[in-house]
Order: sequence, then C-alpha cells, then structure tokens
Amino acid sequence: MSSALVNIFKIPDLRRRVIFTLFVLVVYRIGAHIPIPGINVEALKDYFTEAETAGLLDFFDLFAGGALKRFTIFALGIMPYISASIIIDLLKVVIPHLDELSKEGAEGQKKLSQYTKYGTVFLCTIQGLGITFWMKSMRTSTGATVVPDGSGIGFVMIAVLAIVTGTMVLMWFGEQITERGIGNGISLIIMAGIVVQMPQATVATMKRIGQTGEPIVGIILICIFLGVIAACILLTLGTRRIPVQYGKRMAGGAATQRTTQFIPLRVNAAGVIPIIFASAIIVFPSQMIRMVGVSSNEYLNKMQYWLSHGQLPYMVLYALLVIFFCFFYTSLRFNPADIAENLKKYGGFIPGIRPGQNTSEYLTGILNRLTLSGSIFLASIAVIPDFIIRIWPEQVPAEMAYLFGGTSLLIIVGVTLDTLKQIESQLLMRHYDGFLGKKKRIQGRF
Repeated sequence: MSSALVNIFKIPDLRRRVIFTLFVLVVYRIGAHIPIPGINVEALKDYFTEAETAGLLDFFDLFAGGALKRFTIFALGIMPYISASIIIDLLKVVIPHLDELSKEGAEGQKKLSQYTKYGTVFLCTIQGLGITFWMKSMRTSTGATVVPDGSGIGFVMIAVLAIVTGTMVLMWFGEQITERGIGNGISLIIMAGIVVQMPQATVATMKRIGQTGEPIVGIILICIFLGVIAACILLTLGTRRIPVQYGKRMAGGAATQRTTQFIPLRVNAAGVIPIIFASAIIVFPSQMIRMVGVSSNEYLNKMQYWLSHGQLPYMVLYALLVIFFCFFYTSLRFNPADIAENLKKYGGFIPGIRPGQNTSEYLTGILNRLTLSGSIFLASIAVIPDFIIRIWPEQVPAEMAYLFGGTSLLIIVGVTLDTLKQIESQLLMRHYDGFLGKKKRIQGRF
C-alpha cells in the first residue's frame, strides 16, 4: 500500500489528476460553509438546536455534506442532478425518442446530458423556492427570525439564484473531476460530503456515551460499523458471471473457436437508488401530516408516530419499498430479451440453453433470484440506522445513526473501490504495482 501511494506521485500525469481532484474537493467544502446572503446564521443554529428532529431533512443533509441545515450556496448539493438523471432514465420507458437517443452513441448521450442539465435547473428552482419560503417561516423560541421580516421578493430571487448557481457549479465540478481528475466526480463529491461529517458525529456520540456511562455501546457500534462495511463490500462486488460461447469462425482458411466470454450480473444492480426512492416516499405522508397538524386528529397523530424513524411499521414498510424499487430499477436497466436477441444475432449462446426465448427466460430467472437476494441484503443494511435509533436513542445522535446506515457506507465503499480501480489501472499501464501487489487485483466476487 505504501509503495503504491509513492508510485502515484512518481507519475506526473497521475499526480496532476490526484492533486486536481483534491483541490476541487477542498473548494467544494469551502463553498459548503458560505451562507446564502441575507440570513441570520445564529438564529438558524438556534432553530435547529431547538428542533432536534430526525427525518427527511437529516437524510438529504447527509448527501449535501451538512450544507442544507446551514443554508449555504451548496444547500441542495448534487442531489437535483441525480434526481434529474433518474427521471430521464425513467422517461426512456415511456418516451421512445429518449430511448432512441440513448442508442445513438456519443451524440445521443450528449443530447440526453443536455436534457438532464435542463431538468437540474428546473428541480433546483422548485426546491430553492421551497427552501427559501421555509427559511422565511422559521422562528426561534425567543422570536428571532432566520430571514429579516422586511425581506421581500428581492431576497427570494437572490436566494434561489444562489442555490441554483451553487448546484450547477457542483455539477461542473463533478464533470471536471471525471474529465481531468481521478474517479467519478459526482460520486466523489457525495462521498466527500458524507466523510467530513464523520468526525463531528463520532465526537458527539462519544460525549453522549460518556454522559450515560455505557461504554459497551461504543464497542457494539464499532462492531456494527465493521460488519456493515464488510456487507457493503460484498454487496458492491458481488457478481454472477454467465458464460457465453460463440460459434467457430474462419481465420486464415481454418476454423477457430472464439474464447468464452461472460455476462456479468451484479447482485445489486440498482445501487443506492432504491434507498433514495424509498426514503422520499415513506417520509412524504409524515411531512404532509405535519403540515396539516396532528393535534386536531387522533388517527393522523398515530399514523405520524408509526411512520417515524425507529418504529417497527416504518422499518417494515421501508424495507418493502427498498425491495420493490430494487426490482423496478433493475428491470429498467437490464432487459434479458434484448441481451438474448443480441446474442442470437452475433452467433452467441449460453452453454446448455437454446438461443432466443429460452435464453431470455433463463437470464430472467437468474436476474430475479439475484435481485431478490441483493434487495433483501440492501434492505437489511438500510434499516440499520432505525434499529440504532430505536435501541439507543439517548446514546447515538441521528446524524451518527445515518452514517452507520447502508446508504452512506454503501456510497463510501462503492466510490472508494471504483477510485482504487482507476488508480490501479493507471499504475499497471505504466508497469507499476497496484494497491494489492503483483498477483492480486480488485475484482468482483463470483
């Protein structure tokens, strides 16, 4: 490992890429502390200190690197761009033109990227307006306001413009890292926002554990942390390889057999998208009830209680939604019928399986079994924060519980492995040893 790190800085091109990536991430973290012009920062801190609520805000603040609760120019983080990308993927199913563009190569992808950016601006504007009006309604127990009472349409325009610009700058940062740096820029920005919150959350947890006098909780949390990391690695690298053979072809007047290839089917093909979808949907009813007012209706009060974090009905429904979206999103990204048709067109076949419809049914069966096991695994990791909140509500802050959850650790593990693969490939291209030595490589588990 130490020799590999030294080798990174021996190669001028790789050294420039790593330094550029680190520089952009530092600039991103500086921007995450620049507040929106015109807000009362002290009143904002007092408001969230008095609220002490864990919900959808804490979840999305995790992806924004803590910038959402500080209402900085990067308050929305990179999430609007991710949401727009997901929406474009979903629209490919119902709009044939978008599906055709995705198959037209570089030009088609460029057009889809342009649509995604337009969608990002639209989502940023809507969400920016929501955040701005929410800020205008905030008051502390002492009567202090986050936004001065005299602020009018001018403040709204400036705040929305700052939020939209901040997100578009982050999107540009991500593109620059991908092109001129190392790793996937968007993923690295999300991971950086998660990682920087770990020291503060760890210190707050240690203080609470020290105040309650239960050090055994800290030992258990460390074991859970290591176990979740191991599970995330297995879930990220887990792959089922389906062997594919091709018919013989003529080369130099003799028939030659092509080498056997494989179709890689990932255990978790959907990534963390099912968790994001499930979290947004399950918290929506609770947010609507809070806006209507729970004190006026006993049934709404009970519903909000059972749909709060740490409650058993919430965890069961959350896990079921994660499983559902795993199947839904995997079906969008992987079409066994198209793969079977392409294999048949180019003379390929799976040993023991007839080409065409039989191949499609065979791939569908394997994909369903892999997705079921992967979705159950992912749902189990996703509900870990709620178990922690339910078991140790006094010892573990909600921020720390979310950092232990599958979403954050799954992102950290996935981005880290992907970045290490790229660095290792750069080292091997220049005849240097990678992170795992001469004979080992970072690869999936089969």
